Amino acid sequence: MIFFRILKESFNFAIHALTVNKLRTILSLLGVTIGIFTIISVFTIVDSLERSIRSSVSELGSNVVYIQKMPWGGGGGEYKWWQYFQRPEPSYSDFEKLKNRTTTTKALCYAFAMNKTLKNGLNSIENATVLPTTHDYYEIWNYDLGEGRYFSPQESKSGAPVAVIGSDIAEGLFGLQNPIGKDVKMMGRKMRVIGVFEKQGQSLVGQNIDEFMVVPMNFARAIMNVEDQNGAFIMAMTKDNVELVAMKDELRGLMRSIRKLKPKADDNFALNEMSLISAGVDVLFDIVGLAGFFIGFFSLLVGGFGIANIMFVSVRERTNQIGIQKSLGAKNYFILLQFLLESIVLCIIGGSLGILIVYLLLLIFGPSIDFDIMLSLKNVIQGLSISAVIGVISGFIPAYIASRLDPVEAIRSGG
Repeated sequence: MIFFRILKESFNFAIHALTVNKLRTILSLLGVTIGIFTIISVFTIVDSLERSIRSSVSELGSNVVYIQKMPWGGGGGEYKWWQYFQRPEPSYSDFEKLKNRTTTTKALCYAFAMNKTLKNGLNSIENATVLPTTHDYYEIWNYDLGEGRYFSPQESKSGAPVAVIGSDIAEGLFGLQNPIGKDVKMMGRKMRVIGVFEKQGQSLVGQNIDEFMVVPMNFARAIMNVEDQNGAFIMAMTKDNVELVAMKDELRGLMRSIRKLKPKADDNFALNEMSLISAGVDVLFDIVGLAGFFIGFFSLLVGGFGIANIMFVSVRERTNQIGIQKSLGAKNYFILLQFLLESIVLCIIGGSLGILIVYLLLLIFGPSIDFDIMLSLKNVIQGLSISAVIGVISGFIPAYIASRLDPVEAIRSGG
């Protein structure tokens, strides 16, 4: 009960300090407000950006390995691009041999991207991204379909002239018409649209299914050479009861065998997985978050001095009152807590204003930003916690001085 009484009195004193000299208080709280605004703005943007990137990265699959020519990142050392560049691309024959030998994969697919002109009557789209792929692609990526369906196993096997298109391609070629059952022309061949991917927008890792057209690999094989295509890749998904590392070990051994590499020869392929990107994301956002904290720290430093100044003035103005309280039996810790809580309350008020400004700016400008920015409960708690810490640091010395005043001297000087 004593603590709550002290808290109530300290809050009343803080409000009184705010109202007695409004200009002094506003200038003192401004540093805390700006500091918390800066830090929470950075934390909010970084957290929202990180959430969006991690969501995009998760689409790559936590249980999926990508067999590619180039590795993602430097593998903890120098990125030897001149060596990686000389590697052969994953080929369709590599895929077929893997498919016949692997025992740890639940799904395996081969795909590559190419830019082609698509036509429907007078409408056309140049440099559209066309993705020939084997059947398991949809099981590994698992995109949502807005309309229609994906290829049947028979359509994939026979190389049927069918296609699943993104929403942007559907809009560009067919306008407001329903594209299902209509034809798209590519390289002089007609394909029937059987599905449309649900609109998703471009992810932060560069994927944009809205601008894709996916066709069966065997259809592409009938009209072009699909071996050694630039940017080709093989995707492998683990079985439910198989660890990712076990599948990677098997894939590495099989690929080395398929490509007839000698025991001491280096791999001429890369096995990429989501953890490589996640590790880079962790490092990036740790650096950005730290930089944002230090930017706000200097504002908080100024604000802390402002709060300390208010508290020193408050101690001087209430010296007589402190003497009377101590002469009536108030303990040192009571006086210490009284001024310390007042400092904390002042800082929390300044911090709350900073958080409120962040919230209002997000309310106004948030809808116009390409990814969702959200002021989370975690960010609010961070802001209030930092404010409270600044309050403790700024108010401790004035509170300690107040608690150590001699009651007789305090009453005299106050008088």
